[in-house]
Amino acid sequence: MGLSDYIIMRELNFPDINRFERYCQVGGWEAYRTAVKEQTPATIVQMVKEAGLRGRGGAGFPTGIKWSFLPKDVFPRYLLCNCDESEPGTFNNHQIIDRNPHQLIEGVALSAYAIECHTAYIYMRGEFAAAALTLEQAIDEAYRAGLLGKNILGTGYDLDIYVHRGAGAYICGEETALMESLEGKIGQPRLKPPFPAVAGLYGKPTIINNVETLANVPRIVEKGVAWYRSHGTEKSPGTKCFSLSGHVNRPGNYELPFGVPLRDLIESPEYGGGMKGGRPVKIIIPGGASAPWLTAKHLDVPLDYEGVAAAGSMLGSGAVIVLNDTVKAPHVAYKMDEFFKHESCGKCTPCREGTHWLVKVLHRLAEEGHAEPDDIPTLHGIYRQMAGNCFCLLGESAVMPIKSALELFPEEFEAIIKASNERHQRNGAHAIPLRVS
Repeated sequence: MGLSDYIIMRELNFPDINRFERYCQVGGWEAYRTAVKEQTPATIVQMVKEAGLRGRGGAGFPTGIKWSFLPKDVFPRYLLCNCDESEPGTFNNHQIIDRNPHQLIEGVALSAYAIECHTAYIYMRGEFAAAALTLEQAIDEAYRAGLLGKNILGTGYDLDIYVHRGAGAYICGEETALMESLEGKIGQPRLKPPFPAVAGLYGKPTIINNVETLANVPRIVEKGVAWYRSHGTEKSPGTKCFSLSGHVNRPGNYELPFGVPLRDLIESPEYGGGMKGGRPVKIIIPGGASAPWLTAKHLDVPLDYEGVAAAGSMLGSGAVIVLNDTVKAPHVAYKMDEFFKHESCGKCTPCREGTHWLVKVLHRLAEEGHAEPDDIPTLHGIYRQMAGNCFCLLGESAVMPIKSALELFPEEFEAIIKASNERHQRNGAHAIPLRVS
């Protein structure tokens, strides 16, 4: 089921919408013009609340409520657009910027007006060099059109938007580490509380939303709450840009209403087109590498926040990674935890040491096939010591791959122990006792 009027991926309806003139021809910037001339900031906040827009960065927290956390009459305040897209399997932000940059900029501008902010930053992953230039050019066009800068449209409202490129650190996708980086410090998370809405960038009230979240705002203001809520479900209204990858015939970004079954995304000819070579689904990771794994028995799970949570995982960034029966769970866990080890900022001991030891044990076990007597209980012990004890969610995310692999495919770990045991016996060594808990 396709959308005749896309909310985010509007280039599918208007292939040249990346051009400023074309964006304006199809209604672009009209919501912003109307807002700053005729509507109060509180009106925009209330619309976003009623629309039920939820953050698309991972947690799914209601955006309008998040905006309402700002303390009254405390200025200046800042809006940060989190474009540090780094979660393995996630690539929808890149497409939004490349093909429809003006909708993101209008979303930033509208949101800044709503929270009574006069300075906004778009923090971009350092590797997005071409995308940063695209955004900067689009921002320049908005300045030339009088939509940004001083005394916008003669209303007395001022707004400046800046693009800031990071240095390619996954941890800077965490909102407080992003602020540290933006302030010129080492990108490491801050202790919370205080939360950014109270004391954020430069110690001032700050709202942080991701690219896809902010790109929804112009459509809500332009088309209205009822139109927006006509897509998706009651608790998860609107649409989601799912980044589909892995062993599917047609990987890519697909915008679907919340609530569509996972099976449709993977198997529909319009979207994933089924599995390569007709092989069966083995592992589904529905929200990027940080999400607990699902299996083929979950193909009918609805793709919304509540449905995926009920299945034991999370929607996260909407990065759906689908793997077939040719992969081995220990290998998948190893590759993902290798990523988390590399990206750990090293601030806290459970994450710094835990990811190191997870990778050390998994490499020997999954890649070299050399098992030790206590490998399985050791892996259980490491992730249990990490869970709930890390400074930020990176360490918690690193737990998910190994925890999922051990819970869903314990026999694959046991098979490695058995094979290693047989090699020891053939070589005249003592057998390794199998321990699984």
